[in-house]
Amino acid sequence: MKTVIYMLLLALIGTGCTTPTSESVNVQDLNQQFISAWNAKEADKIIAFLADDVQFVQGSSHWQGKSEVANKWVRATLPTLDDLKTYTISTSTDSQTAYEAGTFTVDVLPASSDEPGGTGEGNFMLLWKKGADNAWKLSYAQLEDLPVRVKK
Repeated sequence: MKTVIYMLLLALIGTGCTTPTSESVNVQDLNQQFISAWNAKEADKIIAFLADDVQFVQGSSHWQGKSEVANKWVRATLPTLDDLKTYTISTSTDSQTAYEAGTFTVDVLPASSDEPGGTGEGNFMLLWKKGADNAWKLSYAQLEDLPVRVKK
């Protein structure tokens, strides 16, 4: 019986003295860097945030891989939008993953000068993962948007 008690005591002391080997990231900072690059229309900087195996989902669109997401989402959409803003509802981080979810608004630019602009809004979720090189990369992005409202 004494042996069991000593083993339990030793185990408790051992676990009580351990310290975390890595800290979680501030996901709001990651997202702010990403959104700042988006609003500055810095496509290369945005694409540098993407993980090689990134996935993007919006409605019936589901794109996979850095190249496809860069071409079909970032490069195709970036010139058509302005002033992206996010409003956080839920967030969580640990040492390897971080996510933020909430709502967004964005100005939708007119396709031609004789058309009105619009306002887009909807829900978003961005999931970041820490790579083997300790760099945080956007691993998954999901947008669900409402129909664009015409600006008056």
